[in-house]
Amino acid sequence: MATLEIKNIHVSVEEKQILKGVDLTVRSGEIHAIMGPNGTGKSTLASALMGNPKYEVTEGKVTLDNENILDMEVDERARAGLFLAMQYPAEVPGVTNSDFMRQAMRATTGKDVNLIDFAMSYEGAIKDLKMREDLAHRYLNEGFSGGERKRNEILQLKMLKPKFAILDEIDSGLDVDALRIVGHSVSDMIKEDQFGVILITHYQRILDYIKPTHVHIMIDGKIVLTGGQELIAKIDQSGYDWVREELGIDFEEKEANQ
Repeated sequence: MATLEIKNIHVSVEEKQILKGVDLTVRSGEIHAIMGPNGTGKSTLASALMGNPKYEVTEGKVTLDNENILDMEVDERARAGLFLAMQYPAEVPGVTNSDFMRQAMRATTGKDVNLIDFAMSYEGAIKDLKMREDLAHRYLNEGFSGGERKRNEILQLKMLKPKFAILDEIDSGLDVDALRIVGHSVSDMIKEDQFGVILITHYQRILDYIKPTHVHIMIDGKIVLTGGQELIAKIDQSGYDWVREELGIDFEEKEANQ
């Protein structure tokens, strides 16, 4: 069983503190949903874990199977078993999806990828996610809709099989059908490969398909409440107003300050 442990991390962007002491432990097979209003630091956590240089970890520790990943470069974190499905996947003109995927697999495993085995696995993943048959020959995300980009991120997850996946708002930009396809695909992968997930979202709808084992509410750079799916029902019914009343937090003021 793999373990990703986040201890008291503080993160700043351009000398402005965003995360103010986040603690979180994720194990293989667990799904941790992180919810909260805009501007509370959810995506900052994802970027800092993956090593985006704009996000400076000023305090705390993050370990993957007792190895300190904060000392690793981005590619080293990927080889250690971290994967980030980004909120806004970039397009890379001139690089086909299949070439990118093969290079990513070679980089993370350190091994050459058999062309026939790769083609069969890649074609199967394309069918599972109901993407266009010519995906392999298209340039990475070029001309893709928002929904296609998100499904392409999940396809990469399916091929790379990491120890831990950080899914940053994979539901944004998806229509109802695409949401169902993505949700079921991720759920099936978790059951099959038993990797851990940090699922960052604003909304309840993706959680209809990817059932979290833990739910965390983040406010002003901290996880302020942790529970189970009962928290999702409360958020769906009352938004975050009940959190504000229970904890005495002024969301409007906090969001304005971030």
